[in-house]
Amino acid sequence: MKVLVPVKRVIDYNVKVRVKGDGSGVDLANVKMSMNPFDEIAVEEAVRMKEAGTVDEVIAVSIGVKQSQETLRTALAMGADRAILIVAADDVHQDIEPLAVAKLLKAVVDAEQPGLVICGKQAIDNDMNATGQMLAALLGWSQATFASKIDVEGEQALVKREVDGGMQTIRVKLPAVISTDLRLNEPRYASLPNIMKAKKKPLDEKTPEDYGVDVSPRLEVVKTTEPPERQAGIRVGSVDELVDKLKNEAGVL
Repeated sequence: MKVLVPVKRVIDYNVKVRVKGDGSGVDLANVKMSMNPFDEIAVEEAVRMKEAGTVDEVIAVSIGVKQSQETLRTALAMGADRAILIVAADDVHQDIEPLAVAKLLKAVVDAEQPGLVICGKQAIDNDMNATGQMLAALLGWSQATFASKIDVEGEQALVKREVDGGMQTIRVKLPAVISTDLRLNEPRYASLPNIMKAKKKPLDEKTPEDYGVDVSPRLEVVKTTEPPERQAGIRVGSVDELVDKLKNEAGVL
């Protein structure tokens, strides 16, 4: 069985994001970029499945600018077998919208015929949490979101997922789309020999036109602003005073 893993190039999670002075977007000049952490977990899970003999091939896919090659090489160094880069933008500030990404991934799925798609539940740059669900809908496949444990059993997958009320275990038929949560696993560090080997693994480069998909933006970002600074806390003298402030000042009661 093949597993397809979409990965996205985002600002490294250790970097403090800064907004441009004119509010037109986020400043990406000389900013460290890396693989989206949730996607890294998805790659790790796919590689573990391959090591366990459940999966025959792991294919990493990225959609965006040409620099996303670096992200795909990281996935290859972690253990993916080959990669596909769909160059859908020339400007690093252009973010391909979830529906366009889902349509492109559907086209890749149609071409590659994987038995499973494992993706991160969301990207840390836009936090939309939409691509996996859209892809499952376009494919007509089963889906399991926020997975914290995955067990493939023949033609089905047993997925433990996190919900507001606790944990939920569901069984889905394959093929399926599964999105990963933080507690699924801890991604490995790529060793130097594997980083060198990754340079020789196949990386195919495509364009949206190759798949007949229009990636023109449907949304317009009007303005980007910094979040307000957190205000200093206050000390209250009694429970009654606390309730009064929560009700009359904070408006949460």
